Amino acid sequence: MTRVLNALRKEPISSSTRSVVVFVHGYGANGADLLGLADPLAEHLPDTLFVSPDAPEQIPGMPNGFQWFPIPWIDGSSEEEAMRGMASAVDDFNAFLDALMVDEDVLPEQVVLFGFSQGTMMSLHVAPRREDPVAGIVAFSGRLLSPETLEDEVVSRMPILLVHGDADDVVPPQSLPEAAEALQAAEFKEVFAHVMKGTGHGIAPDGLSVALAFMRDKLSL
Repeated sequence: MTRVLNALRKEPISSSTRSVVVFVHGYGANGADLLGLADPLAEHLPDTLFVSPDAPEQIPGMPNGFQWFPIPWIDGSSEEEAMRGMASAVDDFNAFLDALMVDEDVLPEQVVLFGFSQGTMMSLHVAPRREDPVAGIVAFSGRLLSPETLEDEVVSRMPILLVHGDADDVVPPQSLPEAAEALQAAEFKEVFAHVMKGTGHGIAPDGLSVALAFMRDKLSL
């Protein structure tokens, strides 16, 4: 049985939903963490609904911290626990996306996933294995999980923007070219990359600008 994800939202400033951006937060954060990005983006995406779910698992000792799945080298969990958590979170996130598209009456090609860190890992894992391609994935400061299985498991191929800080000390910057190589090997035709100079594990203004341009293009806005 899937878990219902609690989500915050920022309604379109035009009051008419023509597209949806789903923020997918990182380990130890929550939906509110990324929803603030909707403020600078909304004026350029006036018909866009921004939705930001909490990951399904609260982290012990962190009342406002959530995880999509355990990370062994951070929390001391086992690889088995991490894999079980990942499998459950994939089901939860798929169910969330299915319900979102029905409730908001939008098609997959009207939806962009905007991930950060562990949220990028989730987005890059889930979306290519769904039946219908979303409009695109904005993937900040994460990595592609299980790149060795992607070629065999990919169902749909969507445009992907990979963005990473070259001073990231949490997820190595090398994760960007590694993800790009695996995506291209799996025959993704539109894989774009942007390196944020002097940026650590975060989202710099230049990265957000590139992400906005990508989203406007892929959502045909």
